[in-house]
Amino acid sequence: MAEKFERHRQPWTSAEIQKLHTLAKKGMALKAIAKALTRSEESVKERARTDGLTIAKLR
Repeated sequence: MAEKFERHRQPWTSAEIQKLHTLAKKGMALKAIAKALTRSEESVKERARTDGLTIAKLR
């Protein structure tokens, strides 16, 4: 495991939230959004739920 939890429990910045909204609206998959934001999929999913966003499921 090369990547340990360097960003563990870090608060979301407004720039990250904006980027999450943009990527979710574009229909990107959860995994891709998590990688783009360097956050866990669980963290991204939780934040999206909090903001009332829907994230596209991989097909």
